[in-house]
Amino acid sequence: MIGYVTVGADDIARAKRFYDAILLALGYGVEEGPEGLSYSLPAQPAPAPARPDFYVKPPFDGRPASAGNGTMIAFQARSQEQVRALHAAGRAAGGADEGAPGFRAAYGPRFYVAYLRDPQGNKIALFSKDPAEPGRDG
Repeated sequence: MIGYVTVGADDIARAKRFYDAILLALGYGVEEGPEGLSYSLPAQPAPAPARPDFYVKPPFDGRPASAGNGTMIAFQARSQEQVRALHAAGRAAGGADEGAPGFRAAYGPRFYVAYLRDPQGNKIALFSKDPAEPGRDG
């Protein structure tokens, strides 16, 4: 089970604008402190598994943050419509388009996804795979 994910950022205010545009709509809360940003989902009653937190922080070694080649973080949206809305919100909040919302031939027929780069260059995926929604084949 993943406990948390951390990405580096050199400009926390810029990163906050980007991640707030996406994560707050997904139900995350945010706390800002001297060490950076901490996003978390509300706790669920037991025996539900803990949900991972997401942190945005300057690197501990003091060197510039960099995006990992091949590294991607995916957030599950509630619907295809929300994927489209969050992709647009992320772009409006300083993110770069890395792949427009839609189906991809390499994935299952219900996997609807969009890709962004955050202001630091980290790759973010937003996806929905709701079986009640139309799939790639109709």
